[in-house]
Parts: sequence; structure tokens; C-alpha cells
Amino acid sequence: MALSASSTVGAWLDHPVGGRILGAVLEQAGASAEALAPARNLPLEQLVAMSNGQFPAEMVDGLVAAYREQAPDEATEDEASPAAAPAPWTEQVTPGRFAGQTVVVTGAASGIGRAVASRVAREGGRVVAVDLTKEKLDELAASLPGEVVAVAGDITSPESVEEIVRAAGDRVDALANVAGIMDDMGAVHELTDAMWERVMRVNVDGTMRLMRAVLPGMLAAGRGRIVNVASEAGLRGSAAGAAYTASKHAVVGLTKSSAVMYAGTGVQVNAVAPGGVATGIQVPAQAEFGGARIGRYMGNIPGIATAEHLAASITFLLSTDAVNLNGAILASDAGWSAV
Repeated sequence: MALSASSTVGAWLDHPVGGRILGAVLEQAGASAEALAPARNLPLEQLVAMSNGQFPAEMVDGLVAAYREQAPDEATEDEASPAAAPAPWTEQVTPGRFAGQTVVVTGAASGIGRAVASRVAREGGRVVAVDLTKEKLDELAASLPGEVVAVAGDITSPESVEEIVRAAGDRVDALANVAGIMDDMGAVHELTDAMWERVMRVNVDGTMRLMRAVLPGMLAAGRGRIVNVASEAGLRGSAAGAAYTASKHAVVGLTKSSAVMYAGTGVQVNAVAPGGVATGIQVPAQAEFGGARIGRYMGNIPGIATAEHLAASITFLLSTDAVNLNGAILASDAGWSAV
């Protein structure tokens, strides 16, 4: 089978010519084939949109040209009948879905949080966008229609949480707890106190504090929707390091407990568990022992999503269309949890 830009990363890596060419490019960049394990099932060309400039279109063109030069006979054998590429997904905005509603979104300056804030605003909602960086929040607010209230603050700080609630005003209709940080894939014996405490503080304490802050108003109103962002690491032990995995299992437990506690009050608490997502989340240098162990399982990821893919799942649960869902952990992971 001839290789092309639409061939999967795995097909390239496993091909005797394509693997050598791609391996040389990776080596030149100081990386290895193992770094692309989570993307094995993705078309090579899809890396362009997901790499934040680290894998430009020119690089893909260069790989294909080098392959055709080094394997000319094979490169032309399938040109007459190329395999059809999957149809690309297009975001479908639902006008007015959040009209008259105030939605708090944490982690809104980048990645999934930014995509959620954007989707809610374009669907008529008033967004309280929360993140650490004021400049990025201001840029987000300027780029979106409707009212976007930017609140720069640390969700682990009680003072910042109070400021978020004040900015939201009389009523919070929905909360998207998106903000989170990654660990270094470390096993327990590699964990530092600093790594453990930081991951737990942001991923668990921050999530709980925002929930605690908005729940009294939701209970008084008799309605409200909370969506926590868990992770595939909240469903299994082979997706991240010990700290991140423990934190996301805690988010799942917090979600399920709250769903039971507030059942019948009009408040719904659900979570989304993303699989591989191309976002701006900072990943520390991988721990030697744990990183190698986890790397063995990364080839099982069916595909890497975009932030907009996750926003589609999250905004569904934030909307009133999620009327009969409570305590659900929606695995938005391209089927990874089914493997």
C-alpha cells in the first residue's frame, strides 16, 4: 500500500521506507518514534493541526516527497484508486441554546476551556471565563459575541473563587470545571511532594471549591448543571502518572457523590472523561520509570481529538438537553475506554 499524507502515522512508522524517513525527521527534532505512539491511528496530515506548529504542513509535504523519491514504484501503484478519507467533522452551533444563561468556564484561556467558552458564547450564553492569564482572557472576550466576563484568578484560592462568584452575579446556570494540570507520568516511588500536592490542589481542590461556591445558588434556584472534566485516567490506570490518575479518579468520585447528594433538587452533576486531546496543557518532562511503563499503552489510543470535539460533549451536558443525565461519566475518547 502506497503511503500518502492521509496514511496513518502507524502505517508510516511500520513501513520499511516511510519508517526510516519519518524516524530521521524525528531524530533530527530530538524525538523518537515512541513520542508518536498516541497518534498511531491518526492520518499523518492531521498532526499539522494538532502540533501547535511543531509539525508544519511543509514537513508532511517533505516526507511524502522523500518517500516517493525513495520508493517510486510503490508510490505510484495505488494512485489510480486512493482510499477515501473519513469525512471531516464540522462544529454545528445551535443558536440560542444558552440564551439567558450564565455559564462559568474555568481554564478558559486555552485548550478545551477556551473551546467551551467560545461555543457557549456563540450559542447565546453569558460566559464567566476564568484562568490565570488576564491577557489571554481579554483576547478571548474580544473575539466572541455577547457578554464574556474575564476573571483572572487561581481556582485553588478562596479569594479567587469568591471573585468568580461575584462576577457571575445573581445566578449561575451552569459550571464547567475544565481547568487542570498534568503530572510527569511518574510512578509512586518517583513522586515528589510538590508534584502530588500541586496536581491535587488544582485538579481536585479547585474543582471542589468551584462546585461548593455555586451550589447554594443552584439549590435556591432549583436548577443548575455542573460538568467536571475528568479523564481517561479517571477510568483506568494506564493513561497517566500516579498523581494525575489519582486526581481524576477523585473527580469521578466527587461527581458521582454529588449526583447522589443533589438528586431531585434540579441540580445535575456529570463529568466528561477525555481521551487523547491536542490542547495547550503543559506536560512536564516524563519520569524515567513511569513514563516508560505508560508509553507501552499509548498505542491503544484510537485517535486524538481537538478541543472543539470535547467542547461539543461538554456543552451538551451543560445544556438543558442533558435533562435525564445525572452522575454520568461521558467517555469522550473515540472509544479508548472500550479497548
